[in-house]
Amino acid sequence: QVQLVESGGGLVQAGGSLRLSCAASGRTFSSYTMGWFRQAPGKEREFVAAINWSAGSTYYANSVKGRFTISRDNAKNTVYLQMNSLKPEDTAVYYCAADRYLSGNYYLQFEYDHWGQGTQVTVSS
Repeated sequence: QVQLVESGGGLVQAGGSLRLSCAASGRTFSSYTMGWFRQAPGKEREFVAAINWSAGSTYYANSVKGRFTISRDNAKNTVYLQMNSLKPEDTAVYYCAADRYLSGNYYLQFEYDHWGQGTQVTVSS
């Protein structure tokens, strides 16, 4: 069982940056594919980024490609989401997700077995 705790959310002006962290419990973190999703008010939760369990590949939604970077530190059991050039439309609750040995369909929520509680990101214009 993996428990995920997100941090790093907050209020930032458009054009600014934030780095989200997701700390995972357990000794098998390196075998988990990690994803970030977000849910804006009144909208469905959507895929943002994923990094596979070997950290050999990363995947991004078109809306964040070139602005967001996902990375992981297996020694610290942590995955990060560096968010640059933030826009008001990035405002959402951001969720961390994990699934062991997931090797495809990274953008599909139902592929992930473990979820964090979320962290709020608000981008003001």
